[in-house]
Parts: sequence; structure tokens; C-alpha cells
Amino acid sequence: MKIFCVIPAYNEAKSIVKVINQVKPLVTEVVVVDDHSQDNTLGLARSTGVTVLHHIVNRGQGAALQTGNDYAIKNQADIIVHFDADGQFLAEEIKDLTRPLEQNQADVVFGSRFLSKKSDMPGLKKNVIMPLAKMINKRFFHINLTDPQSGFRAMTRKVAEEIRIENDGMAHCNEILIKTHKNKYRIQEVPITVIYHEFGQKLSGGFRIIKDLIYKKLIK
Repeated sequence: MKIFCVIPAYNEAKSIVKVINQVKPLVTEVVVVDDHSQDNTLGLARSTGVTVLHHIVNRGQGAALQTGNDYAIKNQADIIVHFDADGQFLAEEIKDLTRPLEQNQADVVFGSRFLSKKSDMPGLKKNVIMPLAKMINKRFFHINLTDPQSGFRAMTRKVAEEIRIENDGMAHCNEILIKTHKNKYRIQEVPITVIYHEFGQKLSGGFRIIKDLIYKKLIK
């Protein structure tokens, strides 16, 4: 099977080369989508020899993921993995997400920080933002997964073809969750490890996600 790993990147010069080199041996093709970074992320990514796509303006992580999905679909990927550029995820856990897809046990697999593995999540995010997002998902959208905001996921090409990411910003996580449930895809969660770095954590982004979730419900 052809496994493509889409890595959206914005100002990730500190980590992008290391992340690419860790992921590269584990998948068929790495696709970095540079979202008009202001540092040297674009040049560093290109220096590794992987596929690098570039937005001429900054559009947001959701838009970068859709750009990567479109490329993977066009190039006949069987499985598409979404992986962050900041070094939070462990490349060796990609196989844990792709295995249920390869064995035809699921259509979409979400990594969860709240299963058997431990992630050192900042307290406010763990005790306020995540429980609130989980409650909104369950109450308004009837989604009952352990991790409401995981960015580490894998899906079949069919799912990627049928679900377009319309939220350019960070609320794309919930958009994907909502659409996969609405379309009744087979969903699994697997435990993942997340390593938090101070430079990558913006709690204001978490509250914007909550706001977007509530707004999405109100306009339905």
C-alpha cells in the first residue's frame, strides 16, 4: 500500500528536518505543505529531498492539510497520515495508526492522548480545554471519542476524497471528527505519545477552537 504522510508546516525551522528524517523511512512519500513560513522552513524542507508544496499566502493548518490531501489523492495514495511538524508526535507510532486501515478494520484512525500512553499535556489544556471540547462534541454532535482534538490521524483515500477540510484554521480537527461520524465511517482510536514543547503551545488557540465549535453548532 502507498502511504503518504502530510506534514503541514508554519515557521517550524527548529524541527522540520528532524521530523522529516524520522518519518521518511516509514512511509511511501512525505508531503510537507509550507504555509508561507516566515523563517527557513521551506528551504530546509526542500533540502531533505521530499515533496514540498508551498502556499503563497498563510492560510492556516486546515488549508495546508487539504492541500496535502489533494496531492496524495492525485498521486494514488492508499492511506494518508496527518503528522505535525513541531516534533510532538513519535514517527514510530505511524504504524499503529495505519495498521487498522491496512487490515481493513477501519476507515479512519485517530490517535488519542488519553488511552494507555501518557502525554505530558499542560494543565489548563488537559483539565479545562480538552474536557470542554469533549463535552461539546458529545452533547451537540454525538461524538464520544477520548481525544477531541488529536492532530495525528490516518485515513483511506476514499475518506479523503469524500471529506474536504473547509475550516482553514485549527478547528479542522473537529470538522474532520464531525464529518467522519456523519458519513458513518468505521472509526478507531489508538494510543499515542505526545511530547509538548513550550514554543508550540498556544492556549489561546484552544479557546478559539471552543468558540468555533459553539459557532458551528449555532449556525447549523
